[in-house]
Amino acid sequence: MNKTELIAAISNETGFSKKNSEKAVAAFIDSVVGALRKGDKVQLIGFGTFEVRKRSARTGRNPRTNAPIRIPACKVPAFKAGKLFKDIVNKK
Repeated sequence: MNKTELIAAISNETGFSKKNSEKAVAAFIDSVVGALRKGDKVQLIGFGTFEVRKRSARTGRNPRTNAPIRIPACKVPAFKAGKLFKDIVNKK
């Protein structure tokens, strides 16, 4: 499912117009990104948690030359599915 299909599904499920559904999806994405940018985490009980994780610096290899390269430390967004969400997906 892509973003357009998600908007259509939300529109069908809620009865909102596609335009309002698109605004809702955009607002959700903007809110999550904004919270993660500030270093907060977004926890949706029964669904999961969006958070920022720190990835430490490491040594990698250039696939063309096989020469070692230094990969700097960075922050990466992560999602951890909640127990209820996992159970639903696994049909428990």
